[in-house]
Amino acid sequence: QRPKILGLAHVAYYVSDLSKARGFYKDFFGFAEMPFTLKKPDGSERIAFIKINDTQYLELFAEAPKDDGMLNHIAVYTDDADKMRDYLASKGVKVPDHVGKGQTGNKNFTIKDPDGHGVEIVEYLKDSWTSRDQGKLMPQTRISTHLMHAGILVDSLSRAVAFYHGILGFEETWRGGGDPKELSWVNMRVPDGDDYVEFMLYRTLPAVDQRGGKHHISLMVPDMARALVTLEARPARKTYNHEFDAKTGVNGRRQANF
Repeated sequence: QRPKILGLAHVAYYVSDLSKARGFYKDFFGFAEMPFTLKKPDGSERIAFIKINDTQYLELFAEAPKDDGMLNHIAVYTDDADKMRDYLASKGVKVPDHVGKGQTGNKNFTIKDPDGHGVEIVEYLKDSWTSRDQGKLMPQTRISTHLMHAGILVDSLSRAVAFYHGILGFEETWRGGGDPKELSWVNMRVPDGDDYVEFMLYRTLPAVDQRGGKHHISLMVPDMARALVTLEARPARKTYNHEFDAKTGVNGRRQANF
């Protein structure tokens, strides 16, 4: 049997300038950084961690992008990583020989979806670096307390559905597009929580260097107007050289894109 998949744990991106990325997420969006980084062999910083809540965060990789644009991987968390490895192996998914602990102290392993995106499976452990700061590093300044979904580019919808629904147990909750005659996205919710993955669909996949914000995260806020006023008033607003405003999406939700 498949163990539970409880939600999105994190999304990892390559960043061209770690200092500027930190400023965007910390000074502008108001998040706190976890008190640890992972290092490169030369001692410089490789990965910084931006905390959203006790089970969700962002990983910022200070490395050049590779084959998937600026996306490094997405991660979901489970209640039993070892059983998840065995379950996935029984379904023909390529998995490691055993589940190890990552440098931050949680059990994890990574698989590939049909589009080559890395999907990390995480089991949070009580003695891990991420767990020792439970209830901490969640300042009132954070613009959001919940990473609602991660958007990823998908080439073949049927293959993606076979993997995320047929194997991982995600359930489709909505599909749509700006053009009623053309499907542009499909939302797939984790089987044991409320977070979801959004499949971004194109007739032809954008080139790697053109993917930009098509791979994206969605941060939920309770009051869009208040959130935008808050961001406009922050001193770090002057470092963000783009305009932003709220629009109503096809699904009836208000959204602002950054």
